[in-house]
Amino acid sequence: MAAYHLSFENTENAFAYKSDKELKQARFLFSTMSYKSLVKLGTLLTPALIKFGFPVKGLIRKTIFGQFVGGESLEETANVVDKLEKFGVNVILDYGVEGKEGEENFEHSCEEFIRVVKYASGQPNIPFISIKVTGFARFSLLEKLDAAANDRSGFTGNVHTEVLTEDEKAEWNRVVERMDRIIGAAASGNVAVLVDAEETWIQDPVDAVTMQMMEKYNRNRAVVYNTIQLYRSDRLQFLKDSFEESVKRNFVCGVKLVRGAYMEKERKRAAELNYPSPIQPDKASTDGDYDAALKYSIDHLGKISLIVATHNENSSLYAVRLINEKKIPHNYPDIHFSQLFGMSDNITFNLAREGYSVSKYLPFGPIKDVIPYLMRRAQENSSVAGQTGRELSLIKKEIARRRFKKRSI
Repeated sequence: MAAYHLSFENTENAFAYKSDKELKQARFLFSTMSYKSLVKLGTLLTPALIKFGFPVKGLIRKTIFGQFVGGESLEETANVVDKLEKFGVNVILDYGVEGKEGEENFEHSCEEFIRVVKYASGQPNIPFISIKVTGFARFSLLEKLDAAANDRSGFTGNVHTEVLTEDEKAEWNRVVERMDRIIGAAASGNVAVLVDAEETWIQDPVDAVTMQMMEKYNRNRAVVYNTIQLYRSDRLQFLKDSFEESVKRNFVCGVKLVRGAYMEKERKRAAELNYPSPIQPDKASTDGDYDAALKYSIDHLGKISLIVATHNENSSLYAVRLINEKKIPHNYPDIHFSQLFGMSDNITFNLAREGYSVSKYLPFGPIKDVIPYLMRRAQENSSVAGQTGRELSLIKKEIARRRFKKRSI
């Protein structure tokens, strides 16, 4: 079968959606990101420059924002969504505002998420939206609930509210009610909701409320997906526990498998507070657990609805191999691939060309509000071994291919 010979080296497919000018801009950006000291300086300075009103928004918009973000508004993302649709690529839409506290801000975020849901419900190639519980819940409230959950029982849906004051219990009820409103709107609009992972010290109540929502809304299909970070040494078991719980309670277990996004922060906190690091001892252990989680999920497709969210080419090819060995159709509704917008186009567009269900994770929001997201992208690209180099080599390869083709005509 052709899919067994799927290659992620085909740059013509990977960058067909980009103009020569856009490719050269991407080459400049990833070249810059290859200098770790420059990235470190940029991630320290940029938030401050924005905060104090320095005129840097134009530069950010033309560089890192244009590479990784769909636009400042929902309307601006439409151009990107339409372009991706032409190549058979769907969109996971994400209102990328982070780190705002206060009930007024939480309520505003909730309304924005609902607005995103309603927009997505009218677009055939936006089957998913992404939410962060910290977008509408106080961080320290989640931290207090997590500290009470020594058994790490998030997969059961148990939230230890007995540790809260009466005011805090009312506050938590508002968090649950907001999440219910967002997911209720999604269920009505035939859109699925991906709940982002958070730091380990607030993850348990996030897992618990997500399981509660799955039990309510995932009766016939996956409306709610939990994100499982396999760079955590306990998450493969958590996946299995979550699935067994879903079978017991008779609902579809929605899972998005990622490697993880907070590694350096997690290790630093564990060292400072003198507790065992929750992070895998090495990359090989993460890779092993990720692929084991893939196999487990694909073995239980139908009862598990799976999103393979990775930039790792080997894991993507492994998932493809499992799909073909089991003779599962490429567009089977319970398995979906995803990569971040602006990265790993060689995976996304080559999978789409083979008929797999695949999407780009597309954040949007005002430049000043998506700065935390953009700084993470810059840091990850400079710290992940070989990621920037791989992106750069593929871009250079495609630029050279196009030059050669023009000369040959």
